[in-house]
Amino acid sequence: MNILPTGAAMLLAAGLAFSSFTSAQAQDAGCEINRPVMFAGLNYDSALFHNAVARFIIEKGYGCQTDALPGDVIPLLTGVGKGDIDVVMEVWRDNVADAWKKAEAAGNATQIGVNFDDAIEGWFVPRYVVDGDAERGIKPMAPDLKSVDDLAKYAQLFKDAEEPDKGRFYNCPAGWVCEKINSAKLVAYGLDDSFTNFRPGTGAALSAAIASAHKRGEPALYYYWGPTWVMGLYDSYRLEEPAYDPSIFDKLKTDAKPTKATAYPQSTVTVGVNTKFMKSAPVLIDFLTHYETSNELVSEMLAYMQENEETPEDAAIYFLKQKPGIWKAWVPEDIAKKVEAAF
Repeated sequence: MNILPTGAAMLLAAGLAFSSFTSAQAQDAGCEINRPVMFAGLNYDSALFHNAVARFIIEKGYGCQTDALPGDVIPLLTGVGKGDIDVVMEVWRDNVADAWKKAEAAGNATQIGVNFDDAIEGWFVPRYVVDGDAERGIKPMAPDLKSVDDLAKYAQLFKDAEEPDKGRFYNCPAGWVCEKINSAKLVAYGLDDSFTNFRPGTGAALSAAIASAHKRGEPALYYYWGPTWVMGLYDSYRLEEPAYDPSIFDKLKTDAKPTKATAYPQSTVTVGVNTKFMKSAPVLIDFLTHYETSNELVSEMLAYMQENEETPEDAAIYFLKQKPGIWKAWVPEDIAKKVEAAF
């Protein structure tokens, strides 16, 4: 298991680099620890954005040095337990990795606050498919399409160019956990004969296919998750599924021919820390405990990054300038003034 949404977990393979705001910064005398605060450098957009925001506030507001260690999920979570990592900004509580469970059980790691509690995964279509888009001159294509149970009669609406007698479902790339789950769902919902199970080669190819459909005003049926720039840029309609049932959901990961399926869980994402760091830095812990965002907010910031080709650090500055009513609630007034003075 991992701490990421089943789709986003595989984006770590991209191996994106994380850069510091400052390569060398003198430690302020007011900082309560005498070394850099080390962040888990989970290499996907939302985690990079959260790291950038938290690091800027800690550096400019609290006068501390920070750093981030890029890597895969399991080594980084193991590092939190060992004390090599101080902070991980996204612990996906409902799909937490065994390495994190072991660290918590040993008393070496703990979750201190909720970053966001409305992460989503599911099957989507562009909203204009259901509601139309008057501004673009798009009429509703399937006004009564509400749930996965309605998909069978709309296979031709989502026609697969390579198999025109079937519709196309855009799944995750082969090997992702969500690909196995979605493939099982197609069978359980009785859609495997009427839809092709199309697996793009990469996560980037999946998002590109979704973006292309939205830009062209064309119908598309796809799995995706949030917070992501795709959810921030494109208005997607989430199809109804049977209410989340953990026992049924777990079987979808291993049963290739299930008879029942269920919705993805709505995940709660927390901030996790090493317990020694927690005890040595209570002031910073108070800030990190109050750090709170939402799926919609983060998707909006990631959409800004995507549209403007900005870095996570640029997006962090944009967020701090545009959303003072949010982040100022995380810190005392004097800290907020120092952060604002650093823009």
